[in-house]
This record gives sequence, C-alpha cells and structure tokens, in this order.
Amino acid sequence: MTSPIKFGTDGWRGIIADDFTFANVARCSQGLADYLRATGVSRQGLVVGYDTRFASREFAETVALVVSGNEIPVFLCREPVPTPVVSHHVVHRDAAGGVVITSSHNPAAWSGFKFKSAEGGSASQAVTDVLEMCIESSGEPKRLPLPEGRDAGLVQDTDPTPAYRESLAGLVNLDAIHAAGLDVLVDAMHGAGAGYFADLLQGGATTVVELRSEPNPAFPGMAQPEPIAHNLAELCRRVPADGAAVGLALDGDADRIGLVDENGRFVSTLEVFSLLALYLLERGDRGPLVKGVTASLMLNKLADKYGVGISEMPVGFKNIGPRFVADDAILGGEESGGYAFRGHIPERDGILSGLYLLEYMATAGLSASGMVNRLFDTVGEHHYQRRDVSFDPAARAAITDRLVNSPLAELAGMPVQGMDEIDGRRWLLDAGWVAARFSGTEPLLRIYCEADTTANVQRLLDAMEAHLGV
Repeated sequence: MTSPIKFGTDGWRGIIADDFTFANVARCSQGLADYLRATGVSRQGLVVGYDTRFASREFAETVALVVSGNEIPVFLCREPVPTPVVSHHVVHRDAAGGVVITSSHNPAAWSGFKFKSAEGGSASQAVTDVLEMCIESSGEPKRLPLPEGRDAGLVQDTDPTPAYRESLAGLVNLDAIHAAGLDVLVDAMHGAGAGYFADLLQGGATTVVELRSEPNPAFPGMAQPEPIAHNLAELCRRVPADGAAVGLALDGDADRIGLVDENGRFVSTLEVFSLLALYLLERGDRGPLVKGVTASLMLNKLADKYGVGISEMPVGFKNIGPRFVADDAILGGEESGGYAFRGHIPERDGILSGLYLLEYMATAGLSASGMVNRLFDTVGEHHYQRRDVSFDPAARAAITDRLVNSPLAELAGMPVQGMDEIDGRRWLLDAGWVAARFSGTEPLLRIYCEADTTANVQRLLDAMEAHLGV
C-alpha cells in the first residue's frame, strides 16, 4: 500500500530513496496531469525544472515522461536553474504551471516536488488540497519515453535564463550597481543560483567573487544549504578579510537571500525584509506589505510611518503569495529569507532580493551596515533569533498540548500582553514577541523571538523552550 502524498508549506518533500522515489514522483506527475486536464488548462503545457541535488535531473525527466505520456506539452529545463527562474518561465511561456524538483534549504538527503501556479507563484492551499486528491486517485502513470516525446513535439528542451535575466534588467538599476564599484562576495552554497550575480553584474566597476559555486549534492561543510548565520562562517570571515563591501548568500534553489555586512556580521532575515521595505518606501513605491506572522514588527512600524496597509499571514508562500497578488502589494515575504516584489512574480526570489540590496547601497551611498543603521534610526533597534528544535516524534502530541492548552500570563518575568493563532502561537510582550510552530517541511519545532535587546531574545527563547518542554 502506498503512502499518501502530502504538500507542506511549499510542495511535497521527502528523503531520497525512502519516500522520495521515482515511483512516487511518477504518482505525483500522473495526479498533476489529471488535475491539469480536469481544470481545462493542459494544452498550455507544463514547465519542469530542477536543482543541483542528487538525481534531480532524473526525477525531473520522470515528471516530463509521465506528463507528456498524458499528451500534455512539457518545457524541460536543459540544466539546473533556480526556482524563481522556473516560476518566471511559467509566466513567460503562458504555461499552465510548473514543477521544480528541489527541496530548497533542506539537508542533502531530501528532495521535493514543488508545483507552481500559472501566475508563477506557490500553489495555494486550495489547489494543493485538490492536487493531493488527484494524486491519491490517480491510476498507473502513463509514460512516454523522452526521445519519443521530443520527436512528437510534446517535450521541448528550454533555457529559461535569458528571459529571466531580461526581466530583472527591467526592474533593477544595474547601471547604478555597475558604477558603484562594489566588491561583492557571493556564497552560492553549491546550489542552482551559482553564476547569476556574476552574469548580471559583469562589465562594470562592481566585481563579484563566488564561493561554493560548483554543484555538490552533498552540500559539504553545512547542515543544509540555508543562508543563515551558522552556515555562513566562511562568508562572514572572508568579507572583512578580503575588504569586500558586502556578502550575499543563496539557498539551494536561490529563492532565499542571506546578507553579510562589511564587518562580517550576518544581518538577520527580519532586518533584510525590513531593509527591502524601507528602500521601496523611501524611493516612493506605495502599496500594501504582506508578511508571514513570524516576520518583524519593524514592517508594521514602516507601514504605519508611510501610510500603507499590512497583512500578516500564516507561514508559507502558498498563503503569502495569493494575498500578495490580491492586495497588489509592493513587497511580500517571510522570516525564512524569501521575498517577492511587485512587477515580478508572486514568488520568493533571492537573486532579485540581492540586486535590490545592492541597488540600495549604490543609489543611497550606504554601506551594508549603514543600511541597517538607517533602518534602526527609522524604527528603533530590534534583535531576532530562531531556534529549530528536533524532537522525538512520539512527543509531538505532548508538545502540541502544551503549545495549545497551556496559557501564559508571563514569560521570563515579562507580562504577556496578547496572543494570536495565525500560525502556531505568537505571544506579544512589551519587549517584542515569541512564536512557536511546527515546520511544514521538516520534523522540527521552530521557536522565534524578536525583542529590544539580544539578552531579552535569549531569555525569552530559553523560557519558551522550558514552557514547551523541549
């Protein structure tokens, strides 16, 4: 008996050769083909891309041969490409949707099946609910060998990068970045985003040097290809040692960005999200902001200062993306380091995020640390940390009970002013907030805190771990 396929905050993910197998990828592909036919969009075709993980190309080819076996056109990427590049190509091709074989920031043993909507964003909860049912009820996958699919014109090999590059050149002032003479270090983390910054910024006074640019599905030297502080020790060392102006890091499929200032300090994802909002608002963009519930209260303060709306959503771009579109927001994002921008696609894009940060530095004449100082001058000083806590699966029910049914009047001696249930639980205090939720893609409990001092962040995180018994 086969196990049910369940989509988390962004796609279905599993351990390679355990539950993420060729047979299960074929099941997903047949269910998706059934879904595309049922919704009447199958003739528009499907874009299929993949990252640099183990067997990603072969899994993508499995998607292609099953979908084409259902007489649905497939546009198969020629080489590994970032998720936002695939998503952009869905819109560029006016395709029915896209599939990316990637598990983004997960450890090397994982892979994933992301479905992207015709708008180029993460499929909504309503869509993935139907897609799960289609997969569950799908029959034996139909298969058309790739050579036959190519001969029949059902499988076309495609290079999505030129159209994506042209789109970014229309959004970002590349001339200003070129002229600024910035020395930029980029940590590609052995992922699919290698080469993109160097390609986009070549030919000017700004230079780009890449670290970990070669594909390596083992992702050596890191727990997982996620651009967070403990994975970026070498980048943090190299930026000041090399006299670079800034360090940028991309996760495995380049839909997230990490930032290191000229002093080698990792700039938190909450600060980066707020920096991007400040830049867009300072330059005159107007429109709502859309944030995941665990993103910074600095965004709320910026929205109030500039007179724009703000929406707080459950974690995951399948929740944030649709609201971003409905609100015609200028910026949408979440704590994990993924941000979407008006005029592009309703999808996280680490490459575009990095370019906007460089544009801010270039046009405002600010250093990377100067951007953060300007942010704190505007909204006050904020500090943040996230702890990812592994737990025995047998203990999940007890943790859930404490999370849901144990009210808190105070935490670390600080009175709790309020609580919401937008996603998991978030407790509001005078000093900031603390939140806890189970990951939608990994067996982890995530505990988040933003407060006025680093000491309060540590005290509140320790107190929440003790409260939840983890």
